[in-house]
Amino acid sequence: MGSGFKLFFSFDYLGGGQPWVASDVISLLQTYTPNTAHFKYHNVPLVSTFEGTNNIGDWAHIRASVPGGIFLVPDWSSLGPGGISSQLSIIDGAFSWDMWPNGANNMTDVPDKAWKAALHGKAYMMGVSPWFFTNLPGYNKAWVWRGDDLWHERWQQVLAVKPAFVEIVTWNDYGESHYIGPIYNDGIPRAPNANAHPYVDNMPHDGWRQLLPYYIAQYKSGGIAPTVVKEKVSFWYRLTAAAAGSNGGVTGNNCLSAINLGGYQSYADPNTVVEDKIFFTVLVKSPSTITVQIGGGIPVTFKATRVGSNHFSTPFNGQTGFVKICIVRNGATVLSSTGAAIQAHPKSGVTNYNAWVGGAST
Repeated sequence: MGSGFKLFFSFDYLGGGQPWVASDVISLLQTYTPNTAHFKYHNVPLVSTFEGTNNIGDWAHIRASVPGGIFLVPDWSSLGPGGISSQLSIIDGAFSWDMWPNGANNMTDVPDKAWKAALHGKAYMMGVSPWFFTNLPGYNKAWVWRGDDLWHERWQQVLAVKPAFVEIVTWNDYGESHYIGPIYNDGIPRAPNANAHPYVDNMPHDGWRQLLPYYIAQYKSGGIAPTVVKEKVSFWYRLTAAAAGSNGGVTGNNCLSAINLGGYQSYADPNTVVEDKIFFTVLVKSPSTITVQIGGGIPVTFKATRVGSNHFSTPFNGQTGFVKICIVRNGATVLSSTGAAIQAHPKSGVTNYNAWVGGAST
């Protein structure tokens, strides 16, 4: 109970097939926002949504019906920054779902800065996500967006944008491959034509959490790098080259849903969207040498010159086998970790665009 962990409502206006009824929203908020476990911003309960632009007119009544009011930070990303600027009398801020790049590009903070400017000083909630891959055709979802360096680079963009809030997407959305929590078997989608087990089973993401205390502390301090107490390594990669198997009907970009990024995206070859590389971040107390070895290949060497976080990547170059990463200083190995083997071909014949993530700490 003393952890300081809080909860808040984010009402999904799309997931259930029907939008939320205002009276149901009011009932939940009246019941639970007085609870000390509900997150409050300046002593006002924070409330968010996933979309719901057809029900914008409900929120004045909802707000008036909750004693003490609410601090409304919805995700109405389909409006875009231009559209959200016309809703400033209704909202206290906004959350943007635009946190993955389009096509074979890296994500930038340009959309975030546009959203923040459109809010004219109201609170911006910035999304940070490490990955996105889904193959659930029963839900009209079968695409991949570039993850690759995203987990590290996005936290650097947070330092530049300086949002009021950061929302990590997600703890346990296994179907979209951006989970950072432990794999919980019963939470993995398994419906006919919407089964995520083939790409989630034995694909842990826990190593991404290795970096979170550092990134969060740096964000909360306004960009000041915290002291490295424990040296760490976090590393991730796909288990085959992208073109080593069939794409399984997966597209690069979201070519089906008009929800994300405000509209349909053009098709991109999924095998050009993702990069056949090992991505890794180390936290070091002093300058160090980092070695990466795939199977019996020659180790590749990198120099971590900064105290704190250092991020790198190295291509597969056709190599297969277990991946070993070491932090070396003064000729001695400070920390090492070995990850799952890169394979020549996927066993199923279908490429898994999800990431395998490892990590270690001193």
